[in-house]
Amino acid sequence: MSVALSVLDQSPVAHDRDTARAVRDTVRLARAVDDLGYRRFWVAEHHNSATFAGAAPVVLAATLLENTKQMRIGTGGVLLPRHDPAHVAETFHLLADLHPGRVDLGIGRAGGPAATFPAKVDLLRRTLAQLRAGRSSGSGPALWLLGSGTVAAELAGEQGIDYCFGHFLSPAAGPALAAYTARSVRRPTLAVRVFVSPNGRRAGVLAADYLLWRARKDLGANEPLPCEGEADRHPWTAAERIHAAHDAGAIVVGDPAEVGVRLTELAAAHGVEEVVVNTLAPDLATASAPTSSWSRRCHEPGENVSR
Repeated sequence: MSVALSVLDQSPVAHDRDTARAVRDTVRLARAVDDLGYRRFWVAEHHNSATFAGAAPVVLAATLLENTKQMRIGTGGVLLPRHDPAHVAETFHLLADLHPGRVDLGIGRAGGPAATFPAKVDLLRRTLAQLRAGRSSGSGPALWLLGSGTVAAELAGEQGIDYCFGHFLSPAAGPALAAYTARSVRRPTLAVRVFVSPNGRRAGVLAADYLLWRARKDLGANEPLPCEGEADRHPWTAAERIHAAHDAGAIVVGDPAEVGVRLTELAAAHGVEEVVVNTLAPDLATASAPTSSWSRRCHEPGENVSR
C-alpha cells in the first residue's frame, strides 16, 4: 500500500525557546520537507497558548508559500467561528492567485459558537465558488474541514468538502470516517502525532516529555513544552500518570521502520491514502532534521518513514 505523507506543524514553544524561534523553525521545517517531496504542509491556529506560536496561520502560510517550491501549503486549520467567512475566502483566494494549485484552506469549528458553524462553512464555500466564477482564472484554494467527531465529518460530506480526521485528538476514527465516506466520494486523510528517531530511543524520550505536557494540560496547566528529558526527572503524580496512559493511545512512537509499519497499518485500517504527521518536540533539530533514511512515502511495511 502506498501512503502519501504530509505535515501539520503547530509552531511549538519549549521552556527554553521563544515564539520567534518557533515560527522560524516552522519555516525551516517546511523547506526541509518540501525538498523531501512531502505532499502538503499545514499550519495551525492557536490563541492565548503558552505552547503554540501560530496565532495567524494565513501569515505563516503566505510566508511558507514564498519559501517552498512544490508542496501544497495551507492551514490546519483556520478557526472559522472567530472570522468573517467572506474575508477568509477573499484572503485565501488571493493566496491561490499568487500561488496557483498550491493553497489549502483548512478550517475547524473551535473558537466560537458551534451552532453557527454550518452556516459559516456554507457561506465560505459559496463565496469561494463566486470568486472562482468571477474575476479569477485560477481554481482558488482547496477547501478542507478538520475534525475529530461525526458532526464535522457529516458536514464535510454534505457540503462536498475534503475532510481530515484528527487521530491525535481522538484515535477512534472509525465512526467519523464512516460518516464522511457515506456522504462523499472523496478520500479522507488522517492526522497522526508521531515521534521517531533513528534508533527509537530518543523518540521514546520525546514521547514521554509530550505525555507529561499533555497530562498537565489535561489537568488545567497552560505551559510550554518540557525540555528534552524532563519526564524522566519529573516526580509524576497519580493523576498525571492516569492522563498520560490514556493519551499514549493516540501517538505513534519508534524508529523509522516501526513508525512506517504503524502508519501503513493505520492508513489501511481507515481506508486513507494520505497521513498528515504532527510532532511536538522542544527543538527542531531533535525530531525533524532530515536524514538519508527518511522518506515521504511508505510503500510496504518496514520501509522508513518520518516527519
